[in-house]
Amino acid sequence: MEKIFYVKGKFLKESQSFISPKDLGFLRGYGVFDFFEIIDRKPFYLKEHLKRFLNSAAILKIKHSFKIQDLENIVFTTLKKNKNFKDGFGRIILTGGESQNSLFSENSNLFFFLEEKKKSPENIYQAGATLITKTFQRILPKAKTLSYTESILHLQEAKKRRAEEVLICSLKGEILEGTTSNFFAVIKGELITPPLEKILSGITRKIVFKICKKNKIKIKEKAIFKKEIKKFNEAFITSTSRGILPIKKIDNTNIPTSKGKITKIIKEEFQKIRENFRKNENFV
Repeated sequence: MEKIFYVKGKFLKESQSFISPKDLGFLRGYGVFDFFEIIDRKPFYLKEHLKRFLNSAAILKIKHSFKIQDLENIVFTTLKKNKNFKDGFGRIILTGGESQNSLFSENSNLFFFLEEKKKSPENIYQAGATLITKTFQRILPKAKTLSYTESILHLQEAKKRRAEEVLICSLKGEILEGTTSNFFAVIKGELITPPLEKILSGITRKIVFKICKKNKIKIKEKAIFKKEIKKFNEAFITSTSRGILPIKKIDNTNIPTSKGKITKIIKEEFQKIRENFRKNENFV
């Protein structure tokens, strides 16, 4: 059955949905988005994602009148109109809107739609994934923008090298984040993750901090450098689509994550949170 999308104030079939070629999101990549999991027809950590979404819009100075309650209503109404959709993802996008001079616009456009979940091979969560490093910096890293050109080019290389993700590193060799994920490493029993100053604040990243507090796991925000990779006892990345994904190799260095306890605990605790959410919340 064809999905129903929210498109600029209307609920339309996917085949009827459109974006104007004059929209600044299409013309200039001027727009923001957010992406969250749908578990049993229920949006996981929806409010946190929508707060980040509105913050991204504020950083890019995209004019709009939406409040969190307005966005929640759009999400839940879309779910109700897609009765056969159970598990997957929701993607919300705010573009700069149609422009007459290809640069400026007074009206933004909002889109929301549901995406099916592509099942990752289970063995990657047991054996661990491979990452490659690349030196570049995302534009306005604190915002989740539509500008992904450089990331996509590097991800294409990662795919050829059978790597799952690309770790973004600064010119000084500081590991910042993945193109679509946050990064964590364990050194001498301490869990470390890059500080928020230069990266996007991940929702799953926040959940990891809660898990660590509950399980009395030491966690610290501090700079991590490529030269330290050989010291990593464990490593994992976090994202909405992947959850907690253990890492077995970064570039040419093997990481003994499978022998560590911290990644295992966090992965299991995160799965418990998801399962409790599935069981305890009401259906939409």
